[in-house]
Amino acid sequence: RLAERRALPGRARPVGSLVWMHGASVGESLSLVGLVEGMIARGFSVLVTTGTRSAADLIGARLPAGAVHQYMPLDAPRWVARFLDHWQPDLALVAESEIWPNTVVALHARAIPLLLVNGRMSEQSFAGWARAPRTAKALLARIAICLAQTRDDAERFVRLGAPRVSVAGNLKYDAAVQPADRQQVAYLGDMIGDRPVWVAASTHPGEDAAAAEAHAALKDRFPRLLTIVAPRHPYRGGDVAACATAHGLRSA
Repeated sequence: RLAERRALPGRARPVGSLVWMHGASVGESLSLVGLVEGMIARGFSVLVTTGTRSAADLIGARLPAGAVHQYMPLDAPRWVARFLDHWQPDLALVAESEIWPNTVVALHARAIPLLLVNGRMSEQSFAGWARAPRTAKALLARIAICLAQTRDDAERFVRLGAPRVSVAGNLKYDAAVQPADRQQVAYLGDMIGDRPVWVAASTHPGEDAAAAEAHAALKDRFPRLLTIVAPRHPYRGGDVAACATAHGLRSA
């Protein structure tokens, strides 16, 4: 599906009004599921794009009927134009902080409203944008509505030139609990029993070692301790297991 990154579509455009929603990775795309369902209930078809394979694998299996998934095209003018020519969205929603200049400009030129939902602007990102204030204002002024997670996020968007900003909270807290295999959950629960458990979630390289070191330091005091490491990218499972072995720990 690499061709989708060059805006060569892998699906036909649904008939009727279409909302395009984009979430870069797993967390952002899952936060959009409730909005996808709401739009479909209102009679829209929905196109969901992501930028990572892990998000594509996860969201592709969870989209309801009436929604399709594609990879986000790279932010090159020719490919953005090709993407919009094919999909012709009536509305675009982007999650958190995915502000791609050519995409923003192209949507505005075609009078397609762009909404930033679950908007996030960290102090570090704000400092980066603030070094190019004209560019920041030129882009953010083209966003029809910005729904920020917090007052601090909202203030930073306003200071950079976004004209219509509201605080709407974090969509991730509104998302429904994701489905799970009840038999598998029960099986794991029986295996764990009453052991003390701690979880290191969404780890990156280097953080696995910290988790292993913490477990090694605690195992004498808590001999039945179970540490669960959930790496940010699942393909790193083998690296995590090797890290545990290097610290003299058993892993599965």
